[in-house]
Amino acid sequence: MTHEGWLSPEEGRILLRLARNAVERAVRGQPLPQPDLAALPPRLREPGASFVTLYRQGRLRGCIGGLEPRFPLAQDVVLHAAAAALEDPRFPPVTPEELPALEVEVSVLTPLQPLEYEGPEDLVQRLRPNVDGVVLEDPETGARATFLPQVWEKLPDPYAFLSHLSLKAGLMPDAWVKKPLRVWTYQVQEFRESQFPET
Repeated sequence: MTHEGWLSPEEGRILLRLARNAVERAVRGQPLPQPDLAALPPRLREPGASFVTLYRQGRLRGCIGGLEPRFPLAQDVVLHAAAAALEDPRFPPVTPEELPALEVEVSVLTPLQPLEYEGPEDLVQRLRPNVDGVVLEDPETGARATFLPQVWEKLPDPYAFLSHLSLKAGLMPDAWVKKPLRVWTYQVQEFRESQFPET
């Protein structure tokens, strides 16, 4: 998905509605909604990769997603919305009482691009804060983690960003300095319920 291929606001609104419906049904123990793909805009029927993030009073409450397109985008969003509510290992499952206070955000990912670099300083120089999502992978163990571009808001320093991402992958915080890791970057188009008050 290139920048010319960004989704329209209306397509984003549809994804937010699907995500909200999936969260509410999952939390209440109801079957997940099955998007009527034939009725959706073409780009929501194409394979896509997404993350769904839940916030409560501005604080992270759950975030689950995938880096590779495996399902139609609309279905991908539904599955990750339910998982963000119930399966993020960092948080207890969302309760029905919390639903009115939640804000839903959907991030649609561009394809991963390998980032070639020569040493840690070069890596820092090549990253684009507030633009790039980053994937780190240890080629020896397969340990892997990602931060969405939105994480730069909380970790604007590239050194801290990479150290926290190494920790998230289960590595030492200085792993990205000490050994060559595989790195990919991607961008996202994010849609948040506060952008669409009527959604």
